[in-house]
Amino acid sequence: MGLVHRFRNYLLEEEFEMKMYKGALNIVNFTEIGHFDSYKVIVKCDSLSIYVEGEDLVVSKLLQDEILVTGKIAKIEFR
Repeated sequence: MGLVHRFRNYLLEEEFEMKMYKGALNIVNFTEIGHFDSYKVIVKCDSLSIYVEGEDLVVSKLLQDEILVTGKIAKIEFR
C-alpha cells in the first residue's frame, strides 16, 4: 500500500509543501490566507501560520490550494 499512497500523493499533492526560491516562496496545500499586502503575507496551514515579511510582496499565483509570493522577502516566520 505504500506505493499506492506515494503515487496518490504525487498526483493529488495532499501534503503541505513549501519551496523557497530566490525572491519567491511557493506554498502548496494551505488552508487560508490570513492577510496580505506589499509588506506582509500570512498563510495558514492546519495548526501552523507562516508569516512572510519584506518589501514589494506580490501574490503572483493564487490557486485553490497554492500560492506564490514574490518580492524582496526579508523574513519567514512559523507560528
